Amino acid sequence: MAKVTLGGNPVHTSGTLPEIGSKAPDFKLTTTDLASKSLSDYTAHNLVLNVFPSVDTGTCATSIREFNKAASTLENTKVLCISKDLPFAMARFCGAEGLDNVESLSDFRDGNFGKTYGLDFTDGAFEALLSRCVIVVDTEGNVIHTEQVSEIADEPNYEAALNALK
Repeated sequence: MAKVTLGGNPVHTSGTLPEIGSKAPDFKLTTTDLASKSLSDYTAHNLVLNVFPSVDTGTCATSIREFNKAASTLENTKVLCISKDLPFAMARFCGAEGLDNVESLSDFRDGNFGKTYGLDFTDGAFEALLSRCVIVVDTEGNVIHTEQVSEIADEPNYEAALNALK
């Protein structure tokens, strides 16, 4: 279980992020058109998993914008923006912002992504939402970078995540 803070107040997650060097756990997430996607749909691509509580918060929206900018220059890399938001909210936000270099995926159906990756909040105001994390997976499906943002209101370290791909 990871300890992070929300507005300086301690909150906890359901587990710990996958270890660097381990195989990324499989997932089943929902696209903005309500289709299902799993890890195997991204075989032979690097992945940046930008995980956050909700697109309707300022820091989460900023992280999508920042990774969208970076994604346009990344070779053989998909940036997946993952939350428990309804797919409609993600489609609305990315459409209104003109963000087309990232893929929006939702863990709203069964919450297994958050459980499997150990990043569901187990208490606090955001209980049951996903904590702010970045997980980078290489073309072989190995985890090569993780960051559990210690204060939920803070942005992730974009540079560290992107440098893991070099």
